[in-house]
Amino acid sequence: MTNNLEYYKTFYYVGKLSSITLAAKELSISQPAVTQSIHQLEKSLGCTLFQRTSRGMKLTSEGNLLYRYIERGYEQIELGEQRLSQLLHLDAGEVRIGASDMTLRFFLLPYLEKFHELYPGIKVTVTNGPTPETLSSLEDDKIDFGVISTPFKEKDGYSFFPVSEIEDTFVAGRKFIQYKNKMLDFSDLSNVPLIMLEGKTSTRDYISSLLTENGAELHPEFELATSDMIVQFALRNLGVGCVVKDFAKEYLDSGVLFELRFNKMIPKRKICVITNETRPLSIAARKLVELIKA
Repeated sequence: MTNNLEYYKTFYYVGKLSSITLAAKELSISQPAVTQSIHQLEKSLGCTLFQRTSRGMKLTSEGNLLYRYIERGYEQIELGEQRLSQLLHLDAGEVRIGASDMTLRFFLLPYLEKFHELYPGIKVTVTNGPTPETLSSLEDDKIDFGVISTPFKEKDGYSFFPVSEIEDTFVAGRKFIQYKNKMLDFSDLSNVPLIMLEGKTSTRDYISSLLTENGAELHPEFELATSDMIVQFALRNLGVGCVVKDFAKEYLDSGVLFELRFNKMIPKRKICVITNETRPLSIAARKLVELIKA
């Protein structure tokens, strides 16, 4: 293979345009320079690539064989440059995000809407899962960044920043009206049927640790997959539901559900954006993170 790829570039344009004159114009070089490049390539390859005709430069059979390969390669290079330009100008690309139901619904959605308006050519993929699952996806390079809730285990090489606060609460319906406006201790929750999230989520871990530290034995009556279902169960008086307050806000504001009051505050938690510093963000992902930070 010749070491001078410029020879192949010149060969491509002469073959494409069937003209030394037109190739020289396209390449912004002199006609003698084009002729010299073709001669050098023929010398390097040991064969004749073109023959002159009254209609211009015609590929020989050897030249035609070579041109078919060079054409594909050169067009792929041009396509690659076009795609790269699209990425640099945010006309194309993809952002992969990991987020829970709660962080997606009560924080991320407005930013995704604005980002789509600004950069409609960027594909946004959201992997929906609890905080531990999102962290695992980030480690496995399945997502570019995660939107998670505290608490979570910090890890070297990961960077995060808080973007919003969330508040956990216990809600109930009319069947438990005796607890309304009554100051309770966390240990009193041992005496009511609890409705909580199932599995390993940051919310379940946080509340379980908090209640255990305050002497409440946890025996949930129902363990559900989503906070929306917890609210629905509470609306049907099946127990006292533990949810992030935003999920129940509509029913709390209308008075259909009420919040239990405790002699200790439940500390607020934070929603955070987390990235893996060992893998730089794509231009599109970086732009979305900047939009969230702004």
